[in-house]
Amino acid sequence: MNQTLVKKKIIVICGPTGVGKTSFAIELAQKFNGEIIGADSMQIYKFMDIGTAKPEPLEQKLARHHLIDFLLPHKEFDAGKYIEMADNAINDIYSRSKLSIVVGGTGLYIKALIYGLFRDREIDRGVVNRLEGEIDTMGTFALHSRLATLDPEAAKRIHPNDGFRIVRALEVVEVTGEPISSFQSQHSFCSQRYTPLKIALHIDREKLYQRIEKRVDIMIEQGFVDEVKSLIGNGYGCELKSMQSIGYRHVCDFLNCKTSWEETIRLLKRDTRRYAKRQLTWFRQDKDITWLAPDEMGKAKELIEQFLN
Repeated sequence: MNQTLVKKKIIVICGPTGVGKTSFAIELAQKFNGEIIGADSMQIYKFMDIGTAKPEPLEQKLARHHLIDFLLPHKEFDAGKYIEMADNAINDIYSRSKLSIVVGGTGLYIKALIYGLFRDREIDRGVVNRLEGEIDTMGTFALHSRLATLDPEAAKRIHPNDGFRIVRALEVVEVTGEPISSFQSQHSFCSQRYTPLKIALHIDREKLYQRIEKRVDIMIEQGFVDEVKSLIGNGYGCELKSMQSIGYRHVCDFLNCKTSWEETIRLLKRDTRRYAKRQLTWFRQDKDITWLAPDEMGKAKELIEQFLN
């Protein structure tokens, strides 16, 4: 383990979508001479602004942001690449005597950054190549169905379009005879790569759901449908992993006449609520997180001052 990383303190601001993480983190960055490192698996993509609730240009001027808006929608990205880029950003921020504030709702990225990734053995490249070939001929849904039989827990966490993670999970089952979920559950995560103060934002669930539904309405008013049309027009088809995320796949289905407009909005709001619920479940498993309401800024500043001193 890199001992120099252990000495570096970072702030983590996490929580469900729609709770107000961006504005909360910007105020903290201004107070503590900090810069923001995104931890959102969708805000990394270029041209996907409205549907990802990416920080607006004015917000990015108020505090410097890293790891957002840098990847073309057809490019692959995973937690390993996230760790590498986030490490580089933290080193840069630290070298300028500033504070790194990691902000987002992608729990896997945050956990991987702090504890590292589960690695227990070399990948069997032959098995991976064969499985990747099967995806080319049979499609990701067929292999996801196979995974659902062999490792139901992993299949629940992996999107049917996520070929990279499906192949990884199937490779582990084939080579070891054990599901990847069992290896991950045994991984102790005892060695931290950074010293974090983790703060999660929460509000009453009904209020959160109301905010989510209002956000969907605002996204539509801002031109979300036109954003999806523009992506498709520039060659980023609905079959891409990035375009199969919440919101983008819903609009794709509408544009492809698979759902009515009313049904599209209903499903988009429902699935975003469900996503927020999954995020809350993930973060509540972390006993080191301090939960605050978005209006408890004074408490957050007090906690950070104590943490840094």
